[in-house]
Amino acid sequence: MSTGREFMEKTKYKHLKESDQVQGLPQPSLADGIEEGAKVIDLPAPESFKVRKVDLSEAIVTRTSIRNYSSKPYTLEELAYLLYMTQGVKEVTTRPATLRTVPSAGSRHPVETYVLCNRVEGLKPAIYRYAALDHKLVEVNTGAGLDDKVTAGLYGQQMVKHSAVTFMWVAVAYRSMWRYTERAYRYMHLDAGHVCQNLYLAVQGIGAGCCGIAAFRDDEINAVLGVDGVERFMIYAATTGKLD
Repeated sequence: MSTGREFMEKTKYKHLKESDQVQGLPQPSLADGIEEGAKVIDLPAPESFKVRKVDLSEAIVTRTSIRNYSSKPYTLEELAYLLYMTQGVKEVTTRPATLRTVPSAGSRHPVETYVLCNRVEGLKPAIYRYAALDHKLVEVNTGAGLDDKVTAGLYGQQMVKHSAVTFMWVAVAYRSMWRYTERAYRYMHLDAGHVCQNLYLAVQGIGAGCCGIAAFRDDEINAVLGVDGVERFMIYAATTGKLD
């Protein structure tokens, strides 16, 4: 049996074991927090966003993948808007669970957002992580040549170097597996698709474009992001930037 077919077979409900949730084990954190001593950047609050109003039907019909961007930078507010529209926390329920701007199987929201910021006003070029519960950016990697390293990890696609911001979504496996065991691997990929679709629609409000990226060298890009590739692994990415 091929690897793909085996995956589909082994993640059928009939093969699943009792989940950790059913066994009464404590659920994992709702989102990654902010490590002690980390450098944190405050983001403009969602209620302050000022973006162009876009008709939803028009946004869906005109949506397309765009790989060429102008050299114009994002403002910090524009980056904050895209982050919130793709992973923003609207409410923390008593379950507890997070209700966000995107759907997720069982409200598990296993996706963490990392961004390579090449051109954002007020931010030095670096890799940051979006702390969704706090609506803040956390500095992750400020090393030299990050644009080259991320480009190499994303199969040498040059639009990464020319983007204002490249989004990289990391799946935290146990956050979903706690409830869904091996079936969670199906749901994590679906969840990542929901996130990227929101990005495709949201960029239109700031005169920008984006392009989803599923081709990447897993081990190489995971190393750049500082994740282990097993419990946490990059699952999807997208370049974004202003249009001419």
